[in-house]
Amino acid sequence: MRVGALYLGNGRCRFRVWAPFLKELEVRIVSPGERNIAMEKEGNGFWVAEGGDILAGTQYFFRLHGDTERPDPASCLQAGSVHGPSVVVDHSAFQWDDDTWSGVPLERMTMYELHIGTFTPEGNFDAVERRLDELFDLGINTVEIMPVAQFPGERNWGYDGVYPYSVQNSYGGPEGLKKLVGACHRRNMAVILDVVYNHLGPEGNYLRDYGPYFTERYNTPWGAAVNFDDAYNYGVRNFFIENALHWFRNYHMDALRLDAVHAIYDMSARPFLQELADKVGNFSRAQGKKFTLIAESDLNDAKITRTKEIGGYGIDSQWCDDFHHAVHALLTGERKGYYVDFGRISQLAKSVREGFVYSGQFSEYRKKHYGNSSKDRPGEQFVFFSQNHDQVGNRMLGERLPVLVSFEALKLAAGIVILSPSVPLLFMGEEYGEDAPFLYFVSHSDDDLIDAVRKGRKREFSSFVWQGDPPDPQSEKTFLRSKLDWEKQKKGRGRILRGFYRELFILRREIPALAFPNKDNLDVCGFEHNRVLFMRRWQDESQTVSLFNFGKEDTRCTPVLPEGKWRKLIDSSATKWDGPGGLLPEIVPGGEDMLMRGESFMVFIMETGR
Repeated sequence: MRVGALYLGNGRCRFRVWAPFLKELEVRIVSPGERNIAMEKEGNGFWVAEGGDILAGTQYFFRLHGDTERPDPASCLQAGSVHGPSVVVDHSAFQWDDDTWSGVPLERMTMYELHIGTFTPEGNFDAVERRLDELFDLGINTVEIMPVAQFPGERNWGYDGVYPYSVQNSYGGPEGLKKLVGACHRRNMAVILDVVYNHLGPEGNYLRDYGPYFTERYNTPWGAAVNFDDAYNYGVRNFFIENALHWFRNYHMDALRLDAVHAIYDMSARPFLQELADKVGNFSRAQGKKFTLIAESDLNDAKITRTKEIGGYGIDSQWCDDFHHAVHALLTGERKGYYVDFGRISQLAKSVREGFVYSGQFSEYRKKHYGNSSKDRPGEQFVFFSQNHDQVGNRMLGERLPVLVSFEALKLAAGIVILSPSVPLLFMGEEYGEDAPFLYFVSHSDDDLIDAVRKGRKREFSSFVWQGDPPDPQSEKTFLRSKLDWEKQKKGRGRILRGFYRELFILRREIPALAFPNKDNLDVCGFEHNRVLFMRRWQDESQTVSLFNFGKEDTRCTPVLPEGKWRKLIDSSATKWDGPGGLLPEIVPGGEDMLMRGESFMVFIMETGR
């Protein structure tokens, strides 16, 4: 059941909202002109009204109980703020030119996560579009956009959005987002949108005025949980399922990243995530094009990506935090917070091979046995990264890897992410070693809420024993400090690192053994004594061996290359990449000891037919 304002053309618009307990409901047109349109009950708690002389751009509220005006929960655009009127949007008016676009298969995606407000000085959709050619040249074929649903003020990560159907007006609104998606498709780039179905922000959240969108059955970090399994949950499920289809239908998104699905509390026999995957699957078949769902989860539960037929939810892929934690702990030596569970090279080898490191073992951080096995899940069902908005921004000072590790370690991180048999994701600026922090920022208008956010951020960092206070989330300076400095990629090590990333993406794209995330054609193991990871991959006649040295010292590796002639494809320690210089020639025979630099990696390909 579609909700919100559906523009029908010729000045007519249909309004629908779910409000099962209300006795009286009207559409209050506030501009142009002022008038009320009575709504009628439609069944199952839905109200509907259809009116004439309503054009795109018309501003309206819903009037509850005859005297309380509230924005549309499914507002596509807000006029001014989260407290102001909603705006009718004619989605059919946009002229798309992507009829032949068929998308990027999940297994071939190379993802790039960005935040609209800090990605460019201008902080809007148009400015992002002007950077797309650089990303495509780098080797990126999928842009992942952090949430754009309307939030309070003009500064926010996006996870405080309160209108899941809307597009932040300060970013450029619906028109700007559609133009950006169209520009990506013209460059053969897919688009993922980050959506939040586990909670809504506190300021401007009027859903409770309409009905039981929340339940007190569960406690969450944000208060009452979204009602996915309590009484009247059908209207709530409809709201969010229609939201997913809204982004696919009206904005031509290729995929959605589902934020923190572990905070979607649902004990029903048919979980919401399974129903969502079913409905998106039906929509995909009807459109003749695959639309993808990618989950963020803290559960280490392979059920998320298993098919419904074998007891799973049928989500296409999920972020793999275990991979990040394993890499980060090895590179930085950090052991506070959740990093206490990591630090062994064998754990990284397991993540590359299976996905989850914790598949039922006892977690010191969690004080319980944690996770289940993902060894049967294919490589494309895991997204690997060494940085993302969470892992950077949820540090007290928002430090990126370049502030924490050496230049050689940055190249090592790039190699293990891009060359592993899963889907790689970069965080904006990573490719040139951006060292500006990515801090948490908001622009609320309520003083009590601002104070609560400040105190809450400080509490979050207690397990890491970081000293001092976090930067003020409300301050505009905190936001401005988080903006990228694009000049860094043009000079010095920034230029070299960007070239290095580009070379890695070329290898991943053009070498068959590296191009497909096929875990069946994989041999990987770790050597704790010298912190070296060995990874052999093959596809048909193509075969590669990669060696990753996470130790800081040069080391000798016992015979690791099978018999034959091997050509070195890349050596991160080469002087070309501003390294100390490689220790091996370009052609290496198999069966011999090998020397490699500390914090470096090498990739070899077997020469055939010679």
